[in-house]
Amino acid sequence: MKKLVTLLGCLVLFTLLGAGASALDEEYYSKLSGRGITLNVYNWGEYISDGADDSLDTIAYFEELTGIDVHYTTFASNEEMYAKIKSGGAQYDIIIPSDYMIARMINEGMLLKLDFENIPNFALVGEDYKGMGYDAGDEYSVAYMWGLTGLIYNTSMIDDPPTSWDALWDERYMGNILMFSNSRDAFAIALKRLGYSFNDSDPEHLAEAAEELKNQKMLVQAYVMDEIFNKMEGGEAAIAPYYAGDALTMMDVNPDLAFVFPEEGSNYYVDAMCVPTGSPNKEAAELFINFMCEPEISAANADYIGYSTPIPEAHALQDLSEEWEAVAYPDEEVMTRSEVFELLPDEINELMDAYWTDILSYNENPNEWIAPVFLVLTFAASIAILVVRARRKRREIY
Repeated sequence: MKKLVTLLGCLVLFTLLGAGASALDEEYYSKLSGRGITLNVYNWGEYISDGADDSLDTIAYFEELTGIDVHYTTFASNEEMYAKIKSGGAQYDIIIPSDYMIARMINEGMLLKLDFENIPNFALVGEDYKGMGYDAGDEYSVAYMWGLTGLIYNTSMIDDPPTSWDALWDERYMGNILMFSNSRDAFAIALKRLGYSFNDSDPEHLAEAAEELKNQKMLVQAYVMDEIFNKMEGGEAAIAPYYAGDALTMMDVNPDLAFVFPEEGSNYYVDAMCVPTGSPNKEAAELFINFMCEPEISAANADYIGYSTPIPEAHALQDLSEEWEAVAYPDEEVMTRSEVFELLPDEINELMDAYWTDILSYNENPNEWIAPVFLVLTFAASIAILVVRARRKRREIY
């Protein structure tokens, strides 16, 4: 899609910046100009149109329009973002967590209520993305993008197109399977594979899921988040679970890649813009949220990053291929099988975290017994010593 985004990016730039004038409300957006404000924005990696491939440089345009400087940094998972803010190690004005994490942060007093008089474009957000369980009163968040999880796979490495989460436990792909490196997504897949809900909080069921993840570990090449881009685009792995929007981006780079929504069901997620407690620039943050809801801006972002806009006017501006539309805006059958992550009880989150730590430190790996076998065989054959190097990449997100 990034090959096609050039046209939309140019059209947006021409519309918004052409003829020395802005199609947006200059008076509204310049009201804080000249005050020396710097906004600290904390977002997912690969999650904004940044000027590459002739796309709209969203941050640069906001800075030009408002006179506000933006310091933009990224995180790889909700848990990473939460831990950093919870520790007080950094102060941000805008964060973009997912649904279940928003609910957790609201419960813990980590988010500020928004002043929607400063966000008139909230009226443009589709009704399907308002009043959601994680923020039922629409007080703390404004939807940014949405999507579903599924399986991205390399058609040159997999003979039969996968249809189930079972493919992540298929021994034929040993050493070529990637897995989420965060506990919530990983446990959700294991639970769903066992026939349970993504939101199951039965300790016995979590124990079953933990065993499934331990059994899977011997097949896993690496636990990844943003690292998945290089691995799947470069043909270094055969299959992985990931977010549909990112899958589309990877498929654009490597034509051997394909994507499927598993038959058991997918996680339907909404990422939303929030202002964390302690933000020194709340009004400027609300200006930024409103800007991101401008249809032209939201459409440019959605086209570039591959995710789905919650703003109907923005969706109407997109000119998507049939394949892209089917992944970014799935049909009713796929949506009916999907589930939104709910906020789990604290004790269940703690139990899941403990299991996850145990799984990551679990040592049963085929490389550990394959190496001695090779050494015995080479000794018997009087061949030179074979050194087997077991290569692991682990990422601890807590």
